[in-house]
Amino acid sequence: MSGVLRVEGLAKSYGELRALDDVDFEVNEGEIVAVIGPNGAGKTTLLSIIAGLQPASAGSVSRDARDIGWTPQQSAVYAKLSVAENLELFARLEQVQDPPAAVARMLEQTGLGARADTAVGRLSGGNRQRVNVALGLIADPPVLALDEPSASLDPAQRERLWDFIGGLARAGTAVLFSTHNVAEAQRHADRLLVLAEGRLRYDGSAAGLLSAGEQDSDLERALLRFLQAQGAAGSLGE
Repeated sequence: MSGVLRVEGLAKSYGELRALDDVDFEVNEGEIVAVIGPNGAGKTTLLSIIAGLQPASAGSVSRDARDIGWTPQQSAVYAKLSVAENLELFARLEQVQDPPAAVARMLEQTGLGARADTAVGRLSGGNRQRVNVALGLIADPPVLALDEPSASLDPAQRERLWDFIGGLARAGTAVLFSTHNVAEAQRHADRLLVLAEGRLRYDGSAAGLLSAGEQDSDLERALLRFLQAQGAAGSLGE
């Protein structure tokens, strides 16, 4: 595997509040990496800096924000526009060389071709989220960053979404996502990044975290025990 995203010494301060503190990690081509941790750990801050939505106070991100596809937790779609119209609008905003071709590619890739002319506001939650992810992919970025991508979906919708994201990874896209659903991270991520109090506390496999938390299969309990051992325990979530 080859590294497609490298974060070095990343820090973010809001006045005296240190939201991120000297965070380092790398993401490889085709790898799915989950960012987990307690409330206020810095998960969304980290992803938003990587996506170029806000500047870091210190440190660096190896990729320009134009190389990062961004899917926020709150859908960025225009409800009154059709699926195809949303995709074409974002393709033009991203200055894609051939917007119609990009739209056709994303409709095929997401399986939304049959709903191309449907207003996004009339879609199910799962299909709206697929459109939301498609907007992040419209410029064919090597890295996709998703903030709580399945938070509002039912189990069947989550399954379809993760099938789609898994296909992206198998095709070579690096995927970095935040979640408060530890079981989801365990099932779908190749690697876990554990943030707590703005610091990267763990970078490794789910199996390694289970071992560190002295658990056989309960990753959430393992995470809590691991953080308690470091004096950084808190409530899990956004």
